[in-house]
Amino acid sequence: MRLSLLLLLLLLLPGPPPAPGMEDAAFPHLGESSQPPPRACPLRCSCPRADTVDCNGLDLQVFPDNITRAAQHLSLQNNQLQELPYNELSRLSSLRTLNLHNNLISSEGLPDEAFESLTQLQHIYVAHNKLSVAPQFLPRSLRVADLAANQVTEIFPLTFGEKPALRSVYLHNNQLSNAGLPPDAFHGSEAVVILSLSSNRLSYVPPSLPPSLERLHLQNNLISKVPRGALSRQIHLRELYLQHNQLTDSGLDATTFSKLHHLEYLDLSHNRLASVPAGLPRTLAVLHLGRNRIRGVEAARLRGARGLRYLLLQHNQLGATGLPAGALRPLRGLHTLHLYGNGLDRVPLALPRRLRALVLPHNHVTTLGARDLAGTPGLAELNLAYNRLVSARVHRRAFRPLRALRSLDLAGNLLTRLPGGLPGGLHTLRLQRNQLRALEPEPLAGLDQLRELSLAHNRLRVGDIGPGTWHELQALQVLDLGHNELSFVPPDLPEALEELHLQGNRISHVGPEAFLSTPRLRALFLRANRLHMTSIAPDAFLGLLHLSVVDTAGNPEQVLVRLPPTTPRQPWAGSPRARRSPAV
Repeated sequence: MRLSLLLLLLLLLPGPPPAPGMEDAAFPHLGESSQPPPRACPLRCSCPRADTVDCNGLDLQVFPDNITRAAQHLSLQNNQLQELPYNELSRLSSLRTLNLHNNLISSEGLPDEAFESLTQLQHIYVAHNKLSVAPQFLPRSLRVADLAANQVTEIFPLTFGEKPALRSVYLHNNQLSNAGLPPDAFHGSEAVVILSLSSNRLSYVPPSLPPSLERLHLQNNLISKVPRGALSRQIHLRELYLQHNQLTDSGLDATTFSKLHHLEYLDLSHNRLASVPAGLPRTLAVLHLGRNRIRGVEAARLRGARGLRYLLLQHNQLGATGLPAGALRPLRGLHTLHLYGNGLDRVPLALPRRLRALVLPHNHVTTLGARDLAGTPGLAELNLAYNRLVSARVHRRAFRPLRALRSLDLAGNLLTRLPGGLPGGLHTLRLQRNQLRALEPEPLAGLDQLRELSLAHNRLRVGDIGPGTWHELQALQVLDLGHNELSFVPPDLPEALEELHLQGNRISHVGPEAFLSTPRLRALFLRANRLHMTSIAPDAFLGLLHLSVVDTAGNPEQVLVRLPPTTPRQPWAGSPRARRSPAV
């Protein structure tokens, strides 16, 4: 009894006082954890860090409350917000990034006063909203501003002006005219390197653009003129995009581009120019003049642009005299020349000797002489597709000087036989859509590096393919004989063949010996022939362990296809192992 009373007294006596600073740990409140409480985060949003609030894609119609004042990065993109409450936004004075992309915010719903307290804001994204005018004031700390894809008609002096840290401004896909862009729109913002004003309603290049610009997008406007001196201060400009405008020769002068001493890329395509602009800078590497009205190219206009590497003149009005001999001679380093869709009747003479790619399809070229290509021995790609070449006018030595040639495209001409003297280093040869009636081994002799050969849409029959035709093509991997007049699979195909196109022929039977010479075959196309259910021999594909695609659609009957069994080392590419039995 005495022992029980003693224990009770000990339990009722107060214990020793807690150590300093440990009161809460020693005596936690009822129902509370000893851990610190979790950070507040708006309902349905996520807060992966103490300074980040992500409310992306929640279909919010109201600005979320309970956003911590410590937030530096706030994402509200892909919602349905129509306005931002001033009192909620202005208290977030620590914000550095504000993402409002893809909402329904109007100019009335974006109060200018709200930005006055956002003195640390560096990135603002308001693209794809319903702004009709830009905010009249944005913080001085701004670095990136994206107001693209709105309905903006007016910019104010302090929208982007007086922003010494501003680097990138995106205003494309709006409704800006020159009247809506004040002359001092970028005054005091001397660090802007990217400015996008494409797809607006500008009628001339705005003056007083930031002198620090390196990339300027003005495409898809109504620009018909570059005022004199409009680009004279942009000496750091590297890329200038003026395509899809209404520029004519009178809208440019000899000084328009002459002071752009760092310009590398100039796009003037889809305009109304009748000649190559004058005063091109020496630094220019890419000049895009496609889809204009250029009738002739003068060497004098290109002398300043001696560093040019890529010249694009497709879809102009260059006729028989449009590119006279030596017109491109000043461009000693020219790598690629695009002349697609003009009216040239022959390969231009005296092309730059270092030219690597000549793209000349859809012209009127009828003849290739023995010396026409001798001045460009370094050509690696030659495209003469869809011209008017006939075999009788292609000299047997026309291609012989092109020892570096790797790709030759002669599709869509009027050739009745393979050209002779083809370079031995060819990798790709395209001869589809001609009038070839026969194949002989001689023109293909020595093409032991050829990997792809297209002979589709000709008039070839198996009996017109001479014995030994495929013997030299030991590296051939892709052969297209589609849409000819073949009645069966040609014999003795190259051993390296991996892809064989035979669609659109007259093949009615595939025998067991058809693919004995092509053990590496992976894909076979036999659609739209004359095959019936049992036209393919049961053992036709025996030994083709790599075969994974056999296309027999579009034949008179559904065709029974027996693919070879798989082995652990050679599974079918893209085919489930369960389909080892005959497949239809």
